[in-house]
Amino acid sequence: MDLQDQLRHLFPEHVVSDTNLSEEIEELADESIQKEPLCCHYEKRKGKPVTRITGFIGSDEMAKSMAKEIKVKWSVGGTFKEGEMLFQGDFRQQIMAFLKQKGFQVKRVGG
Repeated sequence: MDLQDQLRHLFPEHVVSDTNLSEEIEELADESIQKEPLCCHYEKRKGKPVTRITGFIGSDEMAKSMAKEIKVKWSVGGTFKEGEMLFQGDFRQQIMAFLKQKGFQVKRVGG
């Protein structure tokens, strides 16, 4: 009995979805739903640098998935709340390159 069979036995009512959120993010960028570019802001909060991404159009789950992917890729703390992705530190260049690679238009704002 492999792990999948054990999980089906423990959670018989669970339905496994075949769609992956990162694939949905790429589809969103390709479909040009994102008419306005994402804005990459740099600011200081309580004396510490923060990178803020605003202007994402899509579901909150997709934005959270993208924020998680960025946090894991650069081992940085961050969150998604109130329609903004916040990351600790000045990661504008890396995040902008990552978003452009995903197919989004990105505009640098501030400092």
